[in-house]
Amino acid sequence: MPENTTTAPLIPMTPQAVMDVFDHLRAVSVDDSEFADELVAAEPRMPELIVDVAERIVVPVTAVGARTAEPCDDSFVLDALGSVFVTALRAWATAGPDTAEPLARTALHLIAQLLVEDHEDLADVLEHLNTVALHQALQAHPTSATR
Repeated sequence: MPENTTTAPLIPMTPQAVMDVFDHLRAVSVDDSEFADELVAAEPRMPELIVDVAERIVVPVTAVGARTAEPCDDSFVLDALGSVFVTALRAWATAGPDTAEPLARTALHLIAQLLVEDHEDLADVLEHLNTVALHQALQAHPTSATR
């Protein structure tokens, strides 16, 4: 059985990055490609930002850690799959700004599969994730201006 994977803490996003990426995710989720394209043109790091958000979802769900009372082979397989998934997204993001939309669709599918409950919709979950991420970003960067 492989040893427990240690995950480095994620660097907090800036408030502006949080707002940009969630605006993009919302635009893609409602098929507003014109606005999504404008956001990518204004922020060419959009693919990286999308992967950053996806990683913040995947790692807590898949990583073997304190929440795993009795790790087993399946725990380590899930941990490894999460790592491979994030690594693949990171590699895909290096192809440039044109990958923003497919990465956003992948992240939205991930969110829908892992976080959307029967009584919720994707827009509600995106809004909740946006609120949490923005709160964390403002705590990490208290002097950053928001719009």
